[in-house]
Amino acid sequence: MKKSLFSLLVALLCLTPVLHAQQRLKIATVSMERLFNDYYQTGKVQREINIERARIQRDNNERLAKIREIDAQLQQIREELKKEDIGEKEKTDFFEESNGLAQDGKSKERERKEFLNRRNRALSDKMRKQMRGILVKIQRAVSERAKEGNYDFIFDVSANSNQGIPFVLHARETTDLTNSLLAEINEGSEEE
Repeated sequence: MKKSLFSLLVALLCLTPVLHAQQRLKIATVSMERLFNDYYQTGKVQREINIERARIQRDNNERLAKIREIDAQLQQIREELKKEDIGEKEKTDFFEESNGLAQDGKSKERERKEFLNRRNRALSDKMRKQMRGILVKIQRAVSERAKEGNYDFIFDVSANSNQGIPFVLHARETTDLTNSLLAEINEGSEEE
């Protein structure tokens, strides 16, 4: 009886620091998705990217218009070749002109596709770098808040697994830092 009571007392003494440590954990949550989407720099970068996309589309449309002009000229030559009163010399001239236009059209189409691929790839790289920079700033602000508030853990409540299941299924009595962090990272946005 004394042995089991002693064992129970030892077990309780061993568990006491663990129980106290669990009670002392300071946990907070944050929505990284909301911080990212509502950060003023994100909107600014997205507007710049949309302007650049429109510029790329406009340049692409100009190139397409030139290619369509060549197609229209080729169609006109085909119509001329259908005429029965056309001479051999004219036919030969039309065929030569047609071949030259076809080669020019193919060349312009190849250049247009290369241009489009190159510009879209450059825009994607620029967007990825800028968005990554924004995420780094936000993560830095969250880390600073964790240090200042002496938080043990800060969980992202907007994160999902590959299957679309939220990583944080339940968080009881945690502090949500999203609003205060949004105010902090957007400070000075009116000045810009």
